[in-house]
Amino acid sequence: MKEVKFNFEDLSVWKKSIIFAKGIIDVVDDISSDRKHFRLIEQIEAASTSVASNIAEGAGRFSRKEFINFLYIARGSLCETLTLLAIFEQNAWVKKDRYQDLRLQASEISRMISGLINSLRLSRL
Repeated sequence: MKEVKFNFEDLSVWKKSIIFAKGIIDVVDDISSDRKHFRLIEQIEAASTSVASNIAEGAGRFSRKEFINFLYIARGSLCETLTLLAIFEQNAWVKKDRYQDLRLQASEISRMISGLINSLRLSRL
């Protein structure tokens, strides 16, 4: 049986979001806290994986308007992840250099999401 390829798998922003989510999960795995803050840990994992998930879900919809809406949700999840990451950095659960690296990745993903939104809007005209 031939493997099915989904349209979102070709999107660079989706690929980068997957790498970003893995980076966040790696940070969580390296936390040397007693994990009494498990809710924050679960929340950052959920928010970071939500970025790529919403890009994929939006790409699977049948209208540009729906896709754009899911891209806005993905960007919101990215901002939520960054907020939690800042809290993690303040608590010394993530090293400053790793924090900065993930912020740079997030900045690139944010620009890519905005560019995709603008492209989808312009292609309607």
